[in-house]
Amino acid sequence: MSTPPQDQPLWRPNPASAAATKIVAFQNWAAEHHGAPAAPLAPCTDDEQAAARYADLHAWSTADLDRFWTAVTQWFDVRFSTAPEAVLTDRAMPGARWFPGARLNYAEHALRFGEDQANADKPALLHLDETADRPLTVTWSELRRQVGSLAAALRAQGVGPGDRVGAYLPNIPQAVVALLATASVGAVWTSCAPDFGARSVLDRLQQIEPAVLFAVDGYHYGGKDHDRTDVVAELRRELPTLRAVVHVPLLGGPAPEGALHWDDLVAADVEPVFEQVPFDHPLWVLYSSGTTGLPKAIVQSQGGILVEHLKQAALHLDLGPEDRFLWYTSTGWMMWNFLVAGLLVGSTVVTYDGSPGHPDTGAFWSVAARTRATVLGTSAAYVMAGRKAELHPGRDLDLSAVRCIGTTGSPLPPDGFRWIYQEVKEDVWLASVSGGTDVCSCFVGGVPTLPVHLGEIQAPCLGAAVESWDVQGRPLTDAVGELVVTEPLPSMPTGFWNDPDGERYRDSYFDMFPGIWRHGDWITATARGTVVIHGRSDSTLNRQGVRMGSSDIYEVVERLPEIAESLVIGLEEPDGGYWMPLFVVLAPGAALDDDLRGRIRTSLREQLSPRHVPDEVIAVTGLPHTLTGKRIEVPVKRLLSGTPLERAVNPGSVDNLDHLRFFEQLGRARRA
Repeated sequence: MSTPPQDQPLWRPNPASAAATKIVAFQNWAAEHHGAPAAPLAPCTDDEQAAARYADLHAWSTADLDRFWTAVTQWFDVRFSTAPEAVLTDRAMPGARWFPGARLNYAEHALRFGEDQANADKPALLHLDETADRPLTVTWSELRRQVGSLAAALRAQGVGPGDRVGAYLPNIPQAVVALLATASVGAVWTSCAPDFGARSVLDRLQQIEPAVLFAVDGYHYGGKDHDRTDVVAELRRELPTLRAVVHVPLLGGPAPEGALHWDDLVAADVEPVFEQVPFDHPLWVLYSSGTTGLPKAIVQSQGGILVEHLKQAALHLDLGPEDRFLWYTSTGWMMWNFLVAGLLVGSTVVTYDGSPGHPDTGAFWSVAARTRATVLGTSAAYVMAGRKAELHPGRDLDLSAVRCIGTTGSPLPPDGFRWIYQEVKEDVWLASVSGGTDVCSCFVGGVPTLPVHLGEIQAPCLGAAVESWDVQGRPLTDAVGELVVTEPLPSMPTGFWNDPDGERYRDSYFDMFPGIWRHGDWITATARGTVVIHGRSDSTLNRQGVRMGSSDIYEVVERLPEIAESLVIGLEEPDGGYWMPLFVVLAPGAALDDDLRGRIRTSLREQLSPRHVPDEVIAVTGLPHTLTGKRIEVPVKRLLSGTPLERAVNPGSVDNLDHLRFFEQLGRARRA
């Protein structure tokens, strides 16, 4: 496929298919019942007209929050066991209170598709790992039975509303069952992936003092078994609030002394019982990356997550019972929590435990083909790795079932867009999305009725009042500014754990613009309604008054075959100068000679900006990342400024401290 001209979309939805989407059905129903702008019945064949229709719907969804979110709860038949007294009693941020007086249960909604006997034997979960030839199937009836049995076992251990349940589990069906059983009894879920070391897990779990811990004996990744029995033993020693530990024998090891066995707890034939809790009752605790101190323990509510995920899954990804939903993630990343949201709309959720790059870089595309995934998601980094490895998934695999590909984690460069349409599938909806752990959802993302433009996210999501602001708080169009949200969302945190006066919460999002959520990303809101994410605003490059996101640099530099990965830092000097080094990890066999340095500088000068050509290009053996795989910029900037390592970063949040020590030594040397 040849790439269309810059101003032409890479993809347009089929007009008839777009007219049959859930978002159009919702809009027409909401127009009749709640005053939303109506969507014309005739299929739309004009890009500008489609954009205008969506813009009208979005404007209504953010201007009339009461009617929009009422429409969401009614359209999706949210089961309030006690009706709400209102929708929103205060629009202040922080402080907005959603659906006061209402009672419900998240797990009840996640399992209700299986209530119908016609769906009992349909797959709720499909699971693959690196060792499996065929997916394991968990039917809706079996999922309900296991959740019911495990919830009864938790109650027998004295676990009830407000108690915390921790998990040290990979992306396996047992994790889904444990989450839903926890929510069923009104307890609070939290999870860490088993590739986290003991210190990183304790930095998180010690904050919330769990009563129960689900833990594997190890996991399989990259063709190897990784034993975790010693880590689990340390967790048990250092978490004195534990009443019970549940052993999940992923590698077949025996249960530690005193631990309960998973198989015993899910063996009963018990219908789930759903504790009815207030709308704002905690559902789970998620964690920030923790690169600058203890990870923030972010609390999100049962009701807030329920209505936000129903909206996001059904209206923005067009997910339904006919879909198989696969996203490459770990239980330490919010995308795992969102993956489970597929159950809310009756989709089959595909869990995969393993490396996306084993036995080769194309492994994840093979998982998609083998499970017949219809909607799949991955990271921008994985897409770019496939491009660099010159993969041809569309040629080599049967991806005929795939209708939508989502990407997140970092901005997807234009080259990633091109590669997907050239090498994966010509007629596929590419839903690049951006949001955050902070809301466990997307601020901007896919819209099934809109075209896809090169390097651009389709639109702000319904209910998300997203704007780009300058430092004076003035909205910008077609210019880089701060991503702000001017109205509350139901899934915004109810607060941080152990932050009784809310000071840490306010400082995290509302310090720059009081009463306005500042997310910490640079974005461009375009005149046609799309959005471009440029990277984190707190590591933005600002040279000679020209601001640029680091992702723009990476997009250009990492096109060069000799560069495996890069990191750019802009450092304000005490004398008023500005030092901008570029650190590069070289591909095997490559050397950083004058020729390569020259090509890097020429590429940036010609393709990006003469102002953002680095002062130095420095080869490094590796770059530091968070435990969820994001490259670390702000702590590196601090180290280069002379901040000691122990004050610049929480060591337990970094994948390789040796890579950070290089920057600490360089910072010292520059100030010697």
